[in-house]
Amino acid sequence: MAILKQYLALCWFQSNPLALPRSVDFFKKNLWFYYIVEFFIQVNMIDDPVESFYEVTLETGLTLLFIGTMLLINKSLYVFIQIATAFLFTENVVAIFLVPVIVWLTTTDSALSYYTFAGLALWQYALITYLIRCTLSINIPAAITLSFLYFILTYGAAFGLAQII
Repeated sequence: MAILKQYLALCWFQSNPLALPRSVDFFKKNLWFYYIVEFFIQVNMIDDPVESFYEVTLETGLTLLFIGTMLLINKSLYVFIQIATAFLFTENVVAIFLVPVIVWLTTTDSALSYYTFAGLALWQYALITYLIRCTLSINIPAAITLSFLYFILTYGAAFGLAQII
């Protein structure tokens, strides 16, 4: 429970991901949770479980590849478990709030559901920017740019590759 509280502080921009404990077990749990929730969201959006499986598998792999490449270029690959766990954990926390909003959005098509979805997407973007800024010790504009690249390479490329497959 203590490790959960330490990682939860990231969601409020209060913790440094480099100072968090390394736990392979916690990483695996977050990876499974991330995969299952992303799969549920994809199936809800595109109604094809096979295509959703390919897309979520690609998305998860590209996420880990992006983090690994970022850390390799920064010569800090030794913190991969902490940083990958931080990325997955923060995305999982946002996803906990996102799943009911997506169900609300698809069932009611309410304008408020779209605003809530946009707010959650902005929170997720800000969290990824914060994690990149802290991990690489770079300024905010550079972290914003890398976050944009992260979302393009993970979500966009996964979608494109899944369409090809």
